[in-house]
Amino acid sequence: MPLTPEEPQIHESVPGPRTAPAGGRTASAPRPVPGPPRPAAPRPTAPRDAAGPRPGRPGPARPAGGPAASTAAVAPAGATEQSAVPPQRSGDASTAQIQLIPAPAAGAVDAADETVDLLLDTGRAPGEILVLTTGEQHPWAAHELSFGEASYWSQHDAADDVFYADISATRAAGRPVVVVAVNGGSDETMPRALAGALARAGVLLIVCGDPARINALLGASA
Repeated sequence: MPLTPEEPQIHESVPGPRTAPAGGRTASAPRPVPGPPRPAAPRPTAPRDAAGPRPGRPGPARPAGGPAASTAAVAPAGATEQSAVPPQRSGDASTAQIQLIPAPAAGAVDAADETVDLLLDTGRAPGEILVLTTGEQHPWAAHELSFGEASYWSQHDAADDVFYADISATRAAGRPVVVVAVNGGSDETMPRALAGALARAGVLLIVCGDPARINALLGASA
């Protein structure tokens, strides 16, 4: 299933419960997104400047001009552009579309975070998004796991915010949109892991990473 790298556009053919933005809207001015409150244990974020992440966004602040450009156009809800999505084979278990966002392994998590921002800006509800990492845990997941697995998974079960997990975490349930940051992992286990991520995606699977490697891994999982 070869994929052609695209600009970090997010196209969906299946509308979800969201509000469409005005055409041509850019994601240059992130809005606040509530996260699970922990007054006694602040999240490991750097001080926010004018170009920093949303207040309450998990993980450390990202530098401006990350792998997923902040000026990328976002398609309105329900818009389609088949050139950005490979055709699904009739035998596929999932009907989710697949989007590839090119990024180096070291920048895959940043690209995934920018992708989440764009999804939220187009009206996706936070609880509809699952972010999976193939290497090191996302900073938010690592931080929340420091409070214990019970607290961490209770946020997953609440399903009212973006959730971050390791791609091998079988307890992470599917959501309409799954974003995968290919920031590591072995070529032996990754094909099955990516196939599992596709099975969890109800509408859209977005894979952030090296295009050549992702194409090879998806081909191996076919």
